Amino acid sequence: MFGLTTALTVLLIVCLLFACFFEFINGFHDTANAVATVIYTNSMKPTVAVVYSGLLNFTGVLLGGITVAMGIVNLLPMDALLDGDPYHGIALVLALLVSAIIWNFGTWYMGIPSSSSHTLIGSILGIGLAYYFLPGAVGGSAVNWDKAKDTGLALLISPLVGFSLAIIMMFIFKRFIKNEIIYKEPIPGKKPPIWIRMLLWLTCGMVSFFHGQNDGQKGVGLIMMILIAILPAQFSLDEKINLQSIHANVDAIDKIVAATDTTQFGKDEFKRYYDIKKHAAHYHTAIEGKEFSSEIAVTERFELRKDLVKITKGADKLLKSANFAISLKDADRLKHEVKSAKKLIEFAPSWVIIMISVSLGLGTMIGWKRIVKTVGEKIGKQHMSYAQGASAEIVASMGIGMASAYGLPVSTTHMLSSGIAGSMVAKKGLKNLQKGTIKTIALAWILTLPVTIVLSGGLFLLFRAIL
Repeated sequence: MFGLTTALTVLLIVCLLFACFFEFINGFHDTANAVATVIYTNSMKPTVAVVYSGLLNFTGVLLGGITVAMGIVNLLPMDALLDGDPYHGIALVLALLVSAIIWNFGTWYMGIPSSSSHTLIGSILGIGLAYYFLPGAVGGSAVNWDKAKDTGLALLISPLVGFSLAIIMMFIFKRFIKNEIIYKEPIPGKKPPIWIRMLLWLTCGMVSFFHGQNDGQKGVGLIMMILIAILPAQFSLDEKINLQSIHANVDAIDKIVAATDTTQFGKDEFKRYYDIKKHAAHYHTAIEGKEFSSEIAVTERFELRKDLVKITKGADKLLKSANFAISLKDADRLKHEVKSAKKLIEFAPSWVIIMISVSLGLGTMIGWKRIVKTVGEKIGKQHMSYAQGASAEIVASMGIGMASAYGLPVSTTHMLSSGIAGSMVAKKGLKNLQKGTIKTIALAWILTLPVTIVLSGGLFLLFRAIL
């Protein structure tokens, strides 16, 4: 492994700053959706609203765990892409971050609600696909297509869910809340009744917290990608986890897999079967007589990470195979052992989580006006009412919270803007939507993936040639 030269140190700092800047933009781009309702309905003063939302975003990141973060990291199989040259790792993360920042900043400047999640996923896929064009590249294995499909499905479904559930939520409001004031447009400068304000404070807070919990984790995942790519030896393993406890998990996985009936295995199942056995044996040898990763030679730590990646991913894929004959009891135990074994490689230092929390929180407090105006006035032909704002935010917070629980990245922008559109349709049908704004948002939604894939892939090949 390479040591950190002055040039590498500077590039590492630049990459970390870019990651923080991406999350900063994410704050005033995506979280503007959360504060749009309370600001537009005069329920909170703008300065109070953005500070309130920023603090809850900060809290959401701190309490959100790292499941979504690891989903981002696992989109690119780092063990397959890293070749020991840190400059190649820098080319990877710089291309990813620069392309994501360009698209995010551009759509914000135009006042278009666009998804930071969509942008990030497109940038990651672009880099994976660019490996096809490198000499001796790993080709299709440069993208974790199983994870990409799950992530893509979550991003595809989220606006449809937001739109549909907001219509249902508006009908529920109509059924149970007869006070007509909640269905009227806000009067400029006039505060709504206290109970409406409290409802909107609550829904704004929920969206902000769950946004931090989901989108903040994406920033944590970005930082971990940077650290693993540039300093793979130092950040391959969690130094606080006992290696022998993980060995017990690895040994259990190996024994459960070894005991299965292999007569129905195909080529892929056999490959995973033998990969698990090979890497379990190497892990056992490498950690013999050692308790923590600090006792492992720096040059060997990344190899241990590869062992754990191959073992856990191989077991996960075997569990999904129809040819893997195993009892329900053993399947449950295998899932438990795999989850426990991943603790050694799926982690984030506290300073990473705090750094992203601060970046997202500060970003929330800046640059919100452009998106607030679009959400409040330009989606529907009528300005947003109190009930419409509350229904959209309830739906968005539920959707984002559920996605975070399942470890799936989902778009706050898509959930909320589609929720606003659904609430408008619930009032007067499709004719109540401003076609121009909807077309612009839809076009940004459609173009985000192809544009960021091409941009990040091109930048990656350029940076690889330069660095």
